Amino acid sequence: DDQDYTVFIGLIKKYLTGENPNKSTNRHKFKHLGDDVKLLSYCLMPNHFHLLLYQESEKGISQFMRKLATGYVMYFNNRYNRVGGLFQGRFKASLINSDPYLYHISRYIHLNPKEYSDYPYSSRKYYSRPESSPVWLTTDKVLELFDNSSEQYLSFVDDYVLSDTEIRNIESITAN
Repeated sequence: DDQDYTVFIGLIKKYLTGENPNKSTNRHKFKHLGDDVKLLSYCLMPNHFHLLLYQESEKGISQFMRKLATGYVMYFNNRYNRVGGLFQGRFKASLINSDPYLYHISRYIHLNPKEYSDYPYSSRKYYSRPESSPVWLTTDKVLELFDNSSEQYLSFVDDYVLSDTEIRNIESITAN
């Protein structure tokens, strides 16, 4: 529900900025990972999520994902009075080694929800207005591939409709 999405995004912010969203319970110290990893795009769905991360230091993504997943599982289990794991297996990651692959993956993430243009739990809205982007989201690495034009990027996203075959190909690439 909305609270679950808000907590997940709050944890992203917490680990990338060092700000604790729940200042009243600031008992625990946590490592700020914003110098180790940058979040370029995201989309949170009901049963999965996509994060496009740029690794600045060795093991940055692994550290960030471990903290994020652990924090969310602790919250979720507490809220829903459950125990045990929440996510199926380890996170999947792909090395993005070219600009076309980078902007294609960003587009794929932003097209994930059916009503993608106004989906509230996606970074797409920040690509339409980069000046409103939170400090924990780095839009410029993708937008610079489009001459820093949000209009060009959004046109690139909106003009593309993935076929079922293309979706399966992308999912098989990102699963490896």
